[in-house]
Amino acid sequence: MAQLQGKKIAIVATDGVEAVELTEPKKALEAAGAKVDVISLKAGEIKGFNFDDPGPKIKVDKEIGQVKPEDYDNLVLPGGVANPDKLRTHPEVVKFVKSFFDAGKTVASICHGPWTLIEADVVKGRTLTSWPSLKTDITNAGGNWVDKEVVNDKGLITSRKPDDLPAFNKTMIEEFAHASSLAGAR
Repeated sequence: MAQLQGKKIAIVATDGVEAVELTEPKKALEAAGAKVDVISLKAGEIKGFNFDDPGPKIKVDKEIGQVKPEDYDNLVLPGGVANPDKLRTHPEVVKFVKSFFDAGKTVASICHGPWTLIEADVVKGRTLTSWPSLKTDITNAGGNWVDKEVVNDKGLITSRKPDDLPAFNKTMIEEFAHASSLAGAR
């Protein structure tokens, strides 16, 4: 399955990420042929979680200050409560995320990941899903929150929780495959 051959995907995360919401999409993207970079606030490793319990450490490929949005075809924002709560307080992360929308690139986000989307001011007028506790935040930001396994709204793919990962990964790969490729544009 090489439908993402030549695609470069950024996964932005930090300490407190729901580990499976990073590792499973990364595995699926790589199995589909994509080159995937885990981008974080710091070099080395980030601490993953399995809901409330400490989880695996995850290798960071690049720091946010070392990357440019134009180097990537698509973006993935995993959840976990602490992860997006930290990311949305860093202007360079918010700018990086917003630039994908400004360029019309497809973005996928799961669980609490939409907190960073809200901070980037990109949910207004869009339909999306998330962990249920973000419903009010999304609505207050002008988005339409729905309780569905996966939602695809104009290149924004969202899901609620780890149980939704099979549908999330399938939709994400299909949509990333249809999006224009950097490799083809060079």
